[in-house]
Amino acid sequence: MPRRARLAIAGIPWHIIQRGNNRCACFFHEEDYRFYLDQLGTQARKFGCLIHAYCLMANHVHLLITPQEKDSASLLMKHLGQRYVQFINRMYWRSGLLWDGRFKSCLTQKVRYVLACYRYLELNPVRAGMVPNPRDYPWSRRLQWRWRSEPINYPSPPVFRSVSEERLDSYRELIEEKFDENELCAIRGATNGNYVLGNTRFQKEIEVALGRRTRPGRPRRPTLM
Repeated sequence: MPRRARLAIAGIPWHIIQRGNNRCACFFHEEDYRFYLDQLGTQARKFGCLIHAYCLMANHVHLLITPQEKDSASLLMKHLGQRYVQFINRMYWRSGLLWDGRFKSCLTQKVRYVLACYRYLELNPVRAGMVPNPRDYPWSRRLQWRWRSEPINYPSPPVFRSVSEERLDSYRELIEEKFDENELCAIRGATNGNYVLGNTRFQKEIEVALGRRTRPGRPRRPTLM
């Protein structure tokens, strides 16, 4: 059965997940994380992607980006993935697959749903029991803290640099709240299923723009023969 074509529209944020093969580790030492982040910046500038946030876990990667052209995100992930695999294979004298097939993604409605993805990425190490607070995890880019001395000059959406301190305070309070389970399921379902994360109106707008379904189909009873 052919795989579904990826939903791709320029100017709309994407939430992306890429996992290690068989959910095995894809980062082994600090140098690996640093190389990946360096290449993320390089390829984002090359292919025209704005970086909202990222979270690098030991066996998978979360990115929240806005592509400037239809193919920008796919080109970014292709070249970033290739260069990182080459680096890992040279560094550890290994061969074979590192990534678990193609990356997962969803188009994300701005404001509310993008904000939910920010929280989802920031709290990922907390949910995994790795740190008690998002600011304690070194391999993520977080809206609430906005690295003042970020080591890499990422191309960023205007909101990342211009959000007011008052709104940041409100966001920090939101971070302390428990993540709604339905919201978690919606983010995971949309990303793993290559659907749209947003309200019904936004989903319909994307369906009209692309001429295809952007939501899970309703289960049907099998036809009796």
